[in-house]
Amino acid sequence: MPDKYNRPKEIIDYCLKPLGLDRSADATEEVYRRFEHVIKTYQSQILRAKQPVDVDFSQMRTLTINEDAHGHD
Repeated sequence: MPDKYNRPKEIIDYCLKPLGLDRSADATEEVYRRFEHVIKTYQSQILRAKQPVDVDFSQMRTLTINEDAHGHD
């Protein structure tokens, strides 16, 4: 997976992956909906300023919350 993301769902999936959330749960869907709204709002503001930006996670330290649940990534 790349270190830079520019689509809201890619950013959300990357950030929430360590939590192992059930995507079919109502609460998880609500979290995704809210995060997507926030990211799209920020991206629209950035585009209006004519300064598009990718989110760069390459310098962020990896954190594994439950290695057994995630295949010892």
